[in-house]
Amino acid sequence: MQKILDEIAANALKATDLGKVADYIPELAKVDPKQFAISIATADGGLFSAGDCDTPFSIQSISKVFVLALALGKVGDALWKRVGREPSGLSFDSVLLLERENGVPRNPFINAGALVTTDTFLNCSTPREALGALLRFVRAASDRDDIHIDESVAHSELDTAHRNFALAHYLASHRNLTNTPEHVLGTYCHQCAIEMTTVQLALAGRILLDAEGLPSLLSHQRKRRINALMMTCGHYDGSGDFAFEVGLPGKSGVGGGILVIAPGRASIAVWSPGLNAYGNSKRGTEAMAELARKTGWSVFG
Repeated sequence: MQKILDEIAANALKATDLGKVADYIPELAKVDPKQFAISIATADGGLFSAGDCDTPFSIQSISKVFVLALALGKVGDALWKRVGREPSGLSFDSVLLLERENGVPRNPFINAGALVTTDTFLNCSTPREALGALLRFVRAASDRDDIHIDESVAHSELDTAHRNFALAHYLASHRNLTNTPEHVLGTYCHQCAIEMTTVQLALAGRILLDAEGLPSLLSHQRKRRINALMMTCGHYDGSGDFAFEVGLPGKSGVGGGILVIAPGRASIAVWSPGLNAYGNSKRGTEAMAELARKTGWSVFG
């Protein structure tokens, strides 16, 4: 496994097309696009890494996986009355889709849907309390205490969150928010600004594996459902391409990270800040396709 990761990292570092960093968030625009890291936490307790695996990065929308787990833990299947489970086919911040479907987001991984899950998790708590609970959950999942929120990224994101505010107000107009748009957006931007290394993220992803000795924070059925949503919706309008090339459930973030689950086998985290046209890590996606080819890992056999 270490040899495979070393080969993948070497190939990624040879690439000339690095993609484009998310420059619409000023703090993310400062990140060096040449960086690359990959880590694998296997079901039997192994941990393998290559590249800049000790460099923390903003997990951005990967946080939606953990918040979805907490929202489901709070209200169960009642969540699906407020958000759907279908792929969007449009960009992650589409206003058109939300308007067309009367304020019910297509799935919990596009921004509008994530605002609903954040609102659900936030309910009856202050933003500070909710974020504290989220950090405790992620730290418990990864068995690492040195995971924090980058306040500079959070404020940079909040200062430029005009479209997300539009989505939140549209949700509120359809009575699909229980908290104020300001509280929801403040919590959402801070959850996206959680900083993790690929090592920490791969370890945290183990909660979506079924194996003895791993953190048991979710039921078997909930793991299956979250993995299913990651497969169909985790890469926005690029989810079909990712499923075709990689064949594993994954969730991307505009910070350049991707969390991928090989059910029963491993949790994988890859990071390369440059994005492709869908807003997903370009070299990260290519690295995952290479890993799938070399290991034979796929939900399709």
